[in-house]
Amino acid sequence: MLFRAIALAGGLAGAAGLSQFPEYAQQYTQRLAGAVHELDGVVARFDADAAGLGLDRAAALDDLRRGSRMGQARAQSMGEVLARHAALSADLAHLRGAGPAGLALNGWRFGDPAIAREAWAAFRPALPVSGAGVGFGAVGFMLGYGLSGGALAGLGALGRLASRRSRALPGA
Repeated sequence: MLFRAIALAGGLAGAAGLSQFPEYAQQYTQRLAGAVHELDGVVARFDADAAGLGLDRAAALDDLRRGSRMGQARAQSMGEVLARHAALSADLAHLRGAGPAGLALNGWRFGDPAIAREAWAAFRPALPVSGAGVGFGAVGFMLGYGLSGGALAGLGALGRLASRRSRALPGA
């Protein structure tokens, strides 16, 4: 009876936690889209400045690197901005077109620390009334129940093994 109660509690905890994933994914994706939109403007201005000088993006970065210390520092920071823009744009393209299962399978695309922090700060748990929330809740229940039950079964097996070994020892 205790075993089932603990496994049920684990299942309910898993359901409550995982059912929140669709809402968190939506919060993260909104913030990701905002970050990409902001970087779009920075990259476009850089590309326009480069084009105004007859340079492409790579040539403009090389030109900055060969300049003053400020130019070198700006080339370094702009290179980081361009790399971040490319990475976030790729993540956004994958997440925007993904359904609930696709979001879960692309979970590693929720990895930008600054965006994750902002999404978590704005996230408020809610009753999962969407199909995705209910589905994730059901999967969370099964995972939580299975993990709790499996852990308890493993502990029980270890206890029985230890008991058998202590009875098998001479003088016990």
